Amino acid sequence: MTEFMTTDLSDAYDGLRHLAPGYQDFGGRLRFHGPAKTLVTFEDNTKLRAAVETQGEGRVLVVDGGGSMKCALFGGNLAKLAAQNGWAGILIHGCVRDRAELSAEAVGIKALASHPKKSDKRDLGSFDVSLRFSGVTVHPGDWIYADEDGVVISDRELTL
Repeated sequence: MTEFMTTDLSDAYDGLRHLAPGYQDFGGRLRFHGPAKTLVTFEDNTKLRAAVETQGEGRVLVVDGGGSMKCALFGGNLAKLAAQNGWAGILIHGCVRDRAELSAEAVGIKALASHPKKSDKRDLGSFDVSLRFSGVTVHPGDWIYADEDGVVISDRELTL
């Protein structure tokens, strides 16, 4: 599916999960979708960097940062890596920084807010785990569909 709208998907499919409102768009792409690669971490972006240094293959990196408002987990350098390595999008339950740089990259980025402080580097976090935040559960391999209206999550790829 190349063109979609989350509103149309919501109307067409029962059983979708909808991320609670409040996530802002920061990337150069407002509409993105793909299978989820999950990561849980808290105020440490070491594993997030490791992820975007690998080939994204059209996936969406979903990061549960605990909703922390104390630092940014993602910034301009990582956005450049994500775009270069074929990540469709980054969805962060936490903060980002370098807004101007993020918007210049061809990758979708949604997060709660921006914050100028960088995160710690302690190599903490776990990949490929089920995440629970903002009223939804996201499992590795779930399909993420994000646009200007919000984020819907499905256990399978959707078509219209």
